Amino acid sequence: MSIHDVDPAVADPVEFARLVKRTPVEELRQVLAGQRRDEILHGLLRRMPEALRADAARGTEAVVHWSIGGRPDGRYDVHQMVISDGRCVLSAQPDQQPKLTLTLAAVDFVHLVTGNARAVMLVMKGKLKTRGDIGLTAKFPNLFQAPKP
Repeated sequence: MSIHDVDPAVADPVEFARLVKRTPVEELRQVLAGQRRDEILHGLLRRMPEALRADAARGTEAVVHWSIGGRPDGRYDVHQMVISDGRCVLSAQPDQQPKLTLTLAAVDFVHLVTGNARAVMLVMKGKLKTRGDIGLTAKFPNLFQAPKP
């Protein structure tokens, strides 16, 4: 199994995370700049509601925009995440003002949501940019349970 032929929407999250860990960064970057980009990003985003820790999200009401770079045309894909009532709903059509915007390259996004990178380290390295509510920024990584590769 390789990153070239697995669908993250149906793959076991831990196995997919291990596959991402084994894949060289440059190979992952090439895949995410190609025809499989949408399938991989959307597959991972669709699984995020399952990873929401409802207990940690209780009382959190927020609109978060993921701005994911690395497209061949140099633009960003923007996805909206609404966290409310201990639930998470995603949309590829942002239509609300975000309380927090997270901007990162596609490779870093894939590493982050598969548990192969930590948000704090990505911020420290300048690979994850945050804009918006500082309190939500600090709380956000604890709202989700990433796979343990």
